[in-house]
Amino acid sequence: MTTAPTTSDAEPNTDNPTENVKANDDTSTDEVTESQLDLESAENNQASETQTDTTTDQPTIDPQMVMPNVEVILMTADKALSAGRIADALGISIEQGGAKPITEAVDALNTIYEETGRTFRIERVAGGFRLMTLANFAETIAKQKQTRASTKLSQAALETLAIVAYRQPLTRADIEVIRGVACGEVLRSLLERHLIKIAGRADEVGRPMLYGTTRYFLEVFGMASLKDLPAGKELQQP
Repeated sequence: MTTAPTTSDAEPNTDNPTENVKANDDTSTDEVTESQLDLESAENNQASETQTDTTTDQPTIDPQMVMPNVEVILMTADKALSAGRIADALGISIEQGGAKPITEAVDALNTIYEETGRTFRIERVAGGFRLMTLANFAETIAKQKQTRASTKLSQAALETLAIVAYRQPLTRADIEVIRGVACGEVLRSLLERHLIKIAGRADEVGRPMLYGTTRYFLEVFGMASLKDLPAGKELQQP
């Protein structure tokens, strides 16, 4: 008894050669497609590696090399400058270190100033850096400028400014409730000195103005941010 051949054992169909050619063509097409995909993948990987090499080729900036430039920028600036802004001015990219070499240069400069007994330091104020004289020379500078009397704040102004600094934003009515007296003139004086600003309007009847401190306030009192305000315990008299 003879068994029928299985599919795998079946001989090619010699009666219909067209079917055999079609099968071979399909196999060849699949092989070509896979080869093309492999070639494109290899080209993409090579392009990516080339781009990465180009990016990492930029050397990082040595803080010692930028110290003189950082010093002269801060020496001539009329306000605090952030490390990022100084880096932009010097053309230092993120790949070259960005703000990091600027911060390290500032630390190195302050070390030199301290070791050589200089009368100034680079301080962190208002979210940036600024070259400032040491506090113990304030009286000497005030006498030379003859501005001590004109810049001195009254007790009422200091109290009002402290309330705004610790409780901002708040309305004039809020301030007067805390102080117990009218403070319209004091607020106007602080606005003219650019120590406070109108920070918005309250969401209540009449939409009264809200007051808050300015960046100039931080610079005048040598603070980097409002977080540097003394805590309540630090203000208590011994």
